[in-house]
Amino acid sequence: MAADSTTRTLISHAQLRRGRGRVLYWAVLSVVVAGFTLVFLGPLYWMVTGALKSGQEIAQTPPTLFPRDPQPRNYVDAWTNLELAKLLFNTFYYATGAVLFQLVFDTAAAYALSKLRPVLGKLILGMMLATLMIPAMVLIVPQYVTVIDLPIVHVNLLDSPFAIWLPLVANAFNIFLLKRFFDSIPEDLMAAAVMDGASPLRTLWSIVLPMSRPILGVVAIFAVTAVWKDFLWPKLVMPSPETRTVSVGIYAFAGGTPMNVVIAASVIAAIPTVVLFLIFQRNIMSGLTTGGLKG
Repeated sequence: MAADSTTRTLISHAQLRRGRGRVLYWAVLSVVVAGFTLVFLGPLYWMVTGALKSGQEIAQTPPTLFPRDPQPRNYVDAWTNLELAKLLFNTFYYATGAVLFQLVFDTAAAYALSKLRPVLGKLILGMMLATLMIPAMVLIVPQYVTVIDLPIVHVNLLDSPFAIWLPLVANAFNIFLLKRFFDSIPEDLMAAAVMDGASPLRTLWSIVLPMSRPILGVVAIFAVTAVWKDFLWPKLVMPSPETRTVSVGIYAFAGGTPMNVVIAASVIAAIPTVVLFLIFQRNIMSGLTTGGLKG
């Protein structure tokens, strides 16, 4: 019997062609899309419009949908009063270091587990993935104890960028993503490189990395967003006002600053990551869904 080549869906094509089925389908689809749009864009809309409101208007109940008297000056006050330029520079500096450290060390670990296949490699990978089951809050205390007195060298890393960079290096999720991508690279290419006399390091540099640009971009974006949105850990390890990240800095100034100015500062702080996602969203999806070779 010939196999049915038509695509089977929850609602058949015959039902969709009927008047009532077509109307019901589009009604449900419209409600679902509108609901998800409201859930995701609603907070962003409230934040952007709230930054344009006066202090009294933003505190009133029920809230207004549109600012009665838009005040763009709130963004200028947020930039100057909260010293956002310094906070954004600090955060960008920490994010850049986190990207470099993760790309170097996580790539090396994933390449070793995928292509070099060391003894007990599967056990090591399994133990790495098991750490994903541990809540992040549970690790705060041992990580902080380690930072204030680094073992062996006995160095205090408080107010040092390494206090942010080093914990981010041990990222089991990124190592797993990289390993899965490296696994999809054909072994014939690796064997050909070995026959040409290429060392493992040369193979990584000349073959694996050029083919892995999509997933490397994903890891880099994950590293940037992790630093940008993190609050608790930078607050613990960066107590000095000179080394604060943007999220910690906004929180520190929030006590004596009008709410509308604080919201304006939050909008400014969110712009870099939103722009980054909009620019590289296609790279993110391709890096998560494609393998080492296309076609």
